[in-house]
Amino acid sequence: MATIKTKRLLSDQVSQAEINIIRRELARVLGAGVAGDVTEFGCYVGTTSVFLASDLAQTDKTLYLYDSFEGLPAKTSEDQSPAGEQFKAGELLATKAQLIKNLRAAGVKMPIIKKSWFSDLKSDDVPQQISFAYLDGDYYHSILDPLKLIWHKLAPGAIVVIDDYANEALPGAARAVDGWLATHPVKSLRVENSLAIIHT
Repeated sequence: MATIKTKRLLSDQVSQAEINIIRRELARVLGAGVAGDVTEFGCYVGTTSVFLASDLAQTDKTLYLYDSFEGLPAKTSEDQSPAGEQFKAGELLATKAQLIKNLRAAGVKMPIIKKSWFSDLKSDDVPQQISFAYLDGDYYHSILDPLKLIWHKLAPGAIVVIDDYANEALPGAARAVDGWLATHPVKSLRVENSLAIIHT
C-alpha cells in the first residue's frame, strides 16, 4: 500500500481497522486488473479519500468524490433507531474547501469532486465504468440512491464497500443494502467491522 503525508486519521468517523479493510479490497480490484474508475459517496473531510487517492497514484484510475457538504439530510422511517439519536440533519458537515485542504496536505492527486445530494446526481455525474465504490451515506436513501446510480456501471469483478452496515445506530444502511441485494444477486456479501463488502 502507498504511503501518504499523514500520521493520523482526519476524523473519528472511520477507524484504522476499517481503513485497512477498504484499502485491502481496493488492492484486490487493482491486482485483478478490474476496469473502471473509483467512487466514494460521502467523503466528509477526506478521512478515507486521502488513502484511496494515494493507492490510485500509480494507476490510470480516477477517483470521484461525492458529498452534499451540507451535513446529513433528514432521516426517514428506515433510519430510526434509539441508538442513533445523535444523528440529526446537518450533523457531520464539512466544506468542500476543508476537503480540498486535507487532500493537498496529504500530497495526493486531486480527485474529481462533485457537490450534490446523492438523490440529485445523474448518470453522467459518475464514471462510465466503475471498479470500486465506497458508500458512506449513513442513511437508507443515501445508500440506496448511489446503489441505483452505479450498479449498471460496475465492471465485472467490481467491489462495493458500504459503511455502517452493522451499526445499530444507523439501521438504514443495512436495510438499503439488503433490499437492493434481494433483487440484484452478487457473488458474495460479507461483513467485517461495520462494513458490508460486496463482490459483484
